[in-house]
Amino acid sequence: MADLTPDICVIGAGAGGLVVAGVGALMGASIVLVERGAMGGDCLNYGCVPSKALLAAGEAATFGKRAKPFGIGYDAPNVDFAKALERVRTVIDGIAPTDSEERFRGMGIEVIKAAGKFTAPNTLVAGDHVIRARRFVIATGSSPMVPPISGLDSVHYFTNETIFDNRVRPEHLLIVGGGPIGLELAQAHRRLGARVTVLEMMRFMPRDDQELARIVTDRLRAEGIELLSGAQVQAVSKSGDAVQVDAEIDGEVRQITGSHLLIAAGRVPNIDLDLDAAGVAHTRRGVTVDSRLRTTNKKIYAVGDVAGGLQFTHVASYHAGIALRNILFRIPARTTKQVVPWVTYTDPELAHVGMLEDEAREKFGKISVVRWPLAENDRAEAQNELEGVIKIVSTIKGRILGVQIVARNAGDLILPWVMAVGRREKLGTMASLIAPYPTYSEIGKRAAGSYFAPALSSPRVKSIVRFLARFG
Repeated sequence: MADLTPDICVIGAGAGGLVVAGVGALMGASIVLVERGAMGGDCLNYGCVPSKALLAAGEAATFGKRAKPFGIGYDAPNVDFAKALERVRTVIDGIAPTDSEERFRGMGIEVIKAAGKFTAPNTLVAGDHVIRARRFVIATGSSPMVPPISGLDSVHYFTNETIFDNRVRPEHLLIVGGGPIGLELAQAHRRLGARVTVLEMMRFMPRDDQELARIVTDRLRAEGIELLSGAQVQAVSKSGDAVQVDAEIDGEVRQITGSHLLIAAGRVPNIDLDLDAAGVAHTRRGVTVDSRLRTTNKKIYAVGDVAGGLQFTHVASYHAGIALRNILFRIPARTTKQVVPWVTYTDPELAHVGMLEDEAREKFGKISVVRWPLAENDRAEAQNELEGVIKIVSTIKGRILGVQIVARNAGDLILPWVMAVGRREKLGTMASLIAPYPTYSEIGKRAAGSYFAPALSSPRVKSIVRFLARFG
């Protein structure tokens, strides 16, 4: 076996691992990158990229309906499902060179395509290599969680890792799981011509503001997607060429039959690295880390999904920067969860940063909540995109605690509010911004301004205005 002694050994070539490896190499560190699967990890191959490409195909199929209010008519879309999925593969292939072995080898990084296992606190074995690094970074990500449903092992089912390989449009797609993955894929498949039923054990989009989440679920229902909340899936079985799901809903067991089944019931961290041999504590939620992303073995860090926090690509990239500052410069950089945004990319999108209304009330007691609807935005009126709202949660004195936006481009509209929450800005700062007209972004300025409306129209202000008017 070949012995390697790099400055950093990165385990996992997903978003977080590639940032650590690439930036570390750029800064002069010697890097070994270990990856057992596809370069680019879940985001490129099975998650963010293919799901957004499929959503784009679904959106294209709605152009005819969107055009009618403008006096423009189109024939009903002729959906070539296989071609739509081929384009998903084309998008992945177009981005893949950025994450490829060749690119990272060209940066002077040793790339080992094999599974890694710790054999000691400072030793990892991967293929024919024994790696004794100055520091290790675990960036192995997560995998689809397959719940222990009776009969599931007797039927064919998809997860997000396999559904993008499907080239046959489902006649009726059953989806177990009503989080972002389940709802995004539900809408994409529905718009491409499939009948879709989604079964969620609890409530849909449970981590989002439920007032705004209902706007999304109402749209999905209006598009013909059957959404069943409080559905306890008890068993799965074959029914001829179809699949049957037995679920208890409102105390009654229902049999729901479909042509295809997708399991989108959450994620589990990839921790099969013999972590005990390295002295790294872990739970079923992931590797145990401190605020500097160090594990219980201080020479080993963990970033991204495997670190047990928010499971987003942008969080993994953020973690990578924290880890690098600690490893390369000995700067005690620490993570914060408060300013991490997230977006569900349905149509309309739902974006979030900071505290939800319920969280803020629990912590501060009395708070302020202001809203501004897209229906009162001139650009939205012109575009006939009136479904949406911004909701801003602040302290009574106007310090911004959290923002949620539901709108067609909510993921883009949330960015200034990420800064506002992170910098502890007040509503006055956002209300005083000059927003370009006409844009969707004006809803934020208008909502912030509405916070001051009661004070500006108070009897005291009116009396001052009348008094000053006497002087000409």
